[in-house]
Amino acid sequence: MLAPAMLAAAVAAAGSPTSPIYGVTIPDGYRQWEFIAPALEAEPLDELRIVVGNRTAVDAYRAGTLPFPDGAVLVKLAWKRLQSPDFAPASVPGPATTVQVMAKDSRKYAASGGWGYGRFIDGQPVDVAQHETCFACHEGRVKDRDYVFTRYAVPSGLR
Repeated sequence: MLAPAMLAAAVAAAGSPTSPIYGVTIPDGYRQWEFIAPALEAEPLDELRIVVGNRTAVDAYRAGTLPFPDGAVLVKLAWKRLQSPDFAPASVPGPATTVQVMAKDSRKYAASGGWGYGRFIDGQPVDVAQHETCFACHEGRVKDRDYVFTRYAVPSGLR
């Protein structure tokens, strides 16, 4: 488990753009993290999404640990959904839309259920108004799951 200071180092790279309110950045190396689950966002966004997690988050998912331990970081990547040019019933990723980050630090983010949030478009954080909606949405819908929407997607019988 990462201490809060180590979480800050793992999540924040020097000089990286940070989200307003929470100060979260896009973690270095997140594209090599383990897959947690896919998602399809219907209208109006019409996006394909995947969630990846760092080792702390993946271990918590596998163990069924709630609340998530400090140091857990989840990253959601999203693309516009396009019809496959090769196979009509299939969807494929189109242009990238956002990278969204949740970082667990129960002390630093005590006022928001222990989680800090970041939304980024083209590597830059979106405005304060959009970040103000993050915790409210999570609190109103998934407080009982430590404010995390994403459920771990594993094939039957595997962990």
